[in-house]
Amino acid sequence: MNFDSSVLRDDEKIIYTLRSLYSSRGYAQYKMSQFEEYDFYVKNKDFLVSDRIITFTDTNGRLMALKPDVTLSIIKSCKDIPGMVQKLYYNENVYRTSGPEGSFKEIMQIGIECIGDITRENISEVLDLAALSLNEISKSSVLEISHLGIVSSVIDPLDISTEARNGILRCISEKNTDTLCTICAQENISDEVCSCLSGLALLYAPADEAMEKLNAIIAPIAADNAGLREAVSELADLISDLSSSECRDIFRIDLSVTTDLKYYNGFVFNGFIKGIPSCVLSGGQYDRLMKKIGRKNGAIGFAVYQDVLERLDDVAVSGEADSQAPGG
Repeated sequence: MNFDSSVLRDDEKIIYTLRSLYSSRGYAQYKMSQFEEYDFYVKNKDFLVSDRIITFTDTNGRLMALKPDVTLSIIKSCKDIPGMVQKLYYNENVYRTSGPEGSFKEIMQIGIECIGDITRENISEVLDLAALSLNEISKSSVLEISHLGIVSSVIDPLDISTEARNGILRCISEKNTDTLCTICAQENISDEVCSCLSGLALLYAPADEAMEKLNAIIAPIAADNAGLREAVSELADLISDLSSSECRDIFRIDLSVTTDLKYYNGFVFNGFIKGIPSCVLSGGQYDRLMKKIGRKNGAIGFAVYQDVLERLDDVAVSGEADSQAPGG
């Protein structure tokens, strides 16, 4: 029987294409149960996109959750097997709040998870697949990549309060160097470190141009900071690995991309397409989450958000209207 793809919406066509892409790279499909125990999710609710969860009590008196997240379900079900990497993709409905009104919606989500003894090659493959996914969605896209170890290795040695640390991280994520410098002055942070943090916050460059700029930013403090040198070296290795990607032109290095350091470490990334202001793809390494729930393995993955992709039809209609307008 022939399949007529013309009956599908644009976002449905993308999901179908991405499933084929992930399967072709050796990722097996993961199917999760409709309901999971609520207690597991509430212990890790900061990891969720939304901490509002639909719950009910089952016939045995257990408080259950209606699928708020797939990643947590996957890592709970996967076992620590030395020397093994489990490569999974999913295409599941999740139930969480979405949109400006914040009402609950059933959202189709697709993504991949790579769990186990993660290698440099695994990390590069996941980033490459993220870029290929964006390219399937739109030819006008960018994938912004950060390494959390770069910023944290500059901040961690500082003798500052938790409030000041959080303030610095917030300023970096907002690229707010004025307030960043004010905090540095209040905390008696050296001019060299303050200048480095400001430079890291403002760094935004194509991957093939980023290392020269980054090395210049960290030069005044790198000699005495082994953790910083290691994180920068890992980023250089990733950029080298991705230089052969067919989507290499969409990679951007943006060290202001930060996320919850309780759960994430290493590389984090967000994908954007022209015409949609919020990210359509998000991912990263979450070894710290694995450790928090008693797991020894590492993990990296990403998700594509179909509720955001549903705006593609609106973007297409808007583009057609613009092209037909006088002077368009």
